[in-house]
Amino acid sequence: MKVEQTSLPGVMLISPKVFGDARGYFKETWSRQRYQDAGLPADFVQDNLSFSRKGILRGLHFQNPRPQGKLVQVLQGEVFDVAVDIRRGSPQFGRWFGTVLSAENHLQMYVPEGFAHGFCVLSEAAMFAYKCTEYYQPSADCSLRWDDPDIGIDWPLASAPELSAKDRDAMLLRDFPQDRLPAYP
Repeated sequence: MKVEQTSLPGVMLISPKVFGDARGYFKETWSRQRYQDAGLPADFVQDNLSFSRKGILRGLHFQNPRPQGKLVQVLQGEVFDVAVDIRRGSPQFGRWFGTVLSAENHLQMYVPEGFAHGFCVLSEAAMFAYKCTEYYQPSADCSLRWDDPDIGIDWPLASAPELSAKDRDAMLLRDFPQDRLPAYP
C-alpha cells in the first residue's frame, strides 16, 4: 500500500496493492492496523454506498457538529472526487483538491473531518463506496454550492450536472454561518 499526501494537508491518496492474473484481481480495501500504521484513522463506524449515472454531481457535503472523516473509493466506473478545506481559521480555508478515482486505478482518497466532499460521475455509471468516522446525523448535515466561485473547483463537466434539490439550494461558503463551519484545531 502506498500513501501520498496531497496539496491539502490531511487529504491523502491511497494506492492499495492489487494482485491480478488472468482470473481477475484481489485487493485489500481496508485493514485497521495497516491503515493506522500509515497515519489514517482506524475507527470507522459506518459504510455507505451510492450508485449514480453519468452527469450526476453529489456534494459538496459535510457534517457539523460531529464531522465525518471519509475513506472513499470507486467500485465501478469513474468519478472526479473533491475535498474542500472549510475549517474556519485554517491556512488552507476554501482550497480544494480533486482527482479521478476509478475501478481501474483502484485509488482511494481520505477526506479528513472538517472538509466538504463531493464527486461527479464521469463514466456511464459509478458505484461509490465510503467509510465514515462518525455516524450520519441529519440535523448536522450541510451542503455548499458545487459551483461556488470563491472555491473555483474545475469540474470536468461538458454540461451542467444533475443535482439533488439539497445540492441545488446549497449556500456559498462566504454566506455560510461561521458557527456552522468546523473549526481548525
